[in-house]
Amino acid sequence: MATNTNALMVSSEIGTLKRLLVHSPDSGLGKVVPSKAQDWLFEDIVHLDTIRRKEYDYYTKILLYFLDPGKIKGNLHTIDNTKRDFYKPDHESFFKSDKVIELQWLLGEILEEHDIKLKLIASVCAIENCPHATEMELTKFSGPQLAKVFITGSLNEDHMIFPPIPNFIFTRDIGIIINDHVLLNKPAKKARTRESLLAKYIFFYHPYFKDYHDKVIEIPDTTHHFLLPKGDEKKVTLEGGDVMVVSKDHVLIGVSERTSMEAAHRVTNILFEKNIVKKVSIVKIPKKRDYMHIDTVFTQVKRNMWVMLGSFSRKAIKMEDADAVQRILEGHKKEDSLKIIQFKKKDIENPKFFSNLEDLLIDISENDLKCEEKVKFVYSGNNQFPFDTREQWTDSCNLLALKEGVVLGYDRNDKTVEAFKEEGFNIIHAKELIEKFENDEISPAKLKDTLILMPSAELSRARGGFHCMSMPLLREEVES
Repeated sequence: MATNTNALMVSSEIGTLKRLLVHSPDSGLGKVVPSKAQDWLFEDIVHLDTIRRKEYDYYTKILLYFLDPGKIKGNLHTIDNTKRDFYKPDHESFFKSDKVIELQWLLGEILEEHDIKLKLIASVCAIENCPHATEMELTKFSGPQLAKVFITGSLNEDHMIFPPIPNFIFTRDIGIIINDHVLLNKPAKKARTRESLLAKYIFFYHPYFKDYHDKVIEIPDTTHHFLLPKGDEKKVTLEGGDVMVVSKDHVLIGVSERTSMEAAHRVTNILFEKNIVKKVSIVKIPKKRDYMHIDTVFTQVKRNMWVMLGSFSRKAIKMEDADAVQRILEGHKKEDSLKIIQFKKKDIENPKFFSNLEDLLIDISENDLKCEEKVKFVYSGNNQFPFDTREQWTDSCNLLALKEGVVLGYDRNDKTVEAFKEEGFNIIHAKELIEKFENDEISPAKLKDTLILMPSAELSRARGGFHCMSMPLLREEVES
């Protein structure tokens, strides 16, 4: 990979995306069984060929047209008439983009180094409790072959040696770029331990990240953490879906089912001590599988627009539609469901509190991004029950901004799509958009205020949208 293309810088959620890490669905997803699905953090089993060929491949194409069109423009017919070799990281016909970067490809490259290969084999075999014979057998594999084994859990189609890591497609959760630093995760669930290990080796050993080794942040555990009871708040767990860089000076950290208060506490102090940001807002949401991370309840669309779940809005939190008796009886319960505290580095002792999510997001748009336009909200399910909660479950709020106002979402969230239409957004399906790109009917640069709908029958079973399935490495700066 060319050394002049390895810059890391993310200082917003909406700056034009220039480079990101992804991982396409691998064969391990096709081996998740119903009895283990929830242990491995999937809601259901998925059909592998459908999730690849009819869904995720469209995501790859869209990303390439926006970020690295030379890899795909004019070649679409050839790509579509192969056996998906273009999408396979271990195949010679793989697209090998240094802008849409496949994790398995990076892993395969570092595993060509003998010393790294032996260290990672020993580490993986230790956490997976493999016999010595298996460890020795793995040393015979090439780097790309071994990367595939580590991710899928299989030596070949018939021989599994440890569980797959199906959540590896959610690359945002392994780490996140905050300005020019890399914050590595500490997964809450055992099923993600191997993901975290593989990510650590990639960031510390791949040449792509060699200039950033002193800017990789690993969160230390609490002293004597191994003595703490299960579920103790002092345990340090953090996943990237709970971290949002909303401006160069301001980071949001969610406290959720997956990210602990202690992790939020430690990351806040680290970011301040290293002078990475000036402001950190802690967003504590209910510890429910419904929400998982803060990016399942809101993401940014434009400087002055956000998509969010209405139950965290000002109107819902203050129970403005309730009668007096209901408001008084249920008010305390509502107050416990959401807590937002904003710390400023220069005055940590005097934080700012927000009673609802809308007020925080308005504050970001107006004060961090200096937006003079009215701040708008698109609500999950168009704020209509039961569509609001149904569509939040299928990631109506988990959108990826390719650039300001151009976002990717699932095609199944019909009421949320209606809400975008009401705000003047163009709605287009990925397949149609790709054809228009290929036929020069439109270019990515000219798209404005557009929701791109991606096929989602199988992808949505995994409970993660395109915000989850991306780890931005480089975005253009948003002027404020």
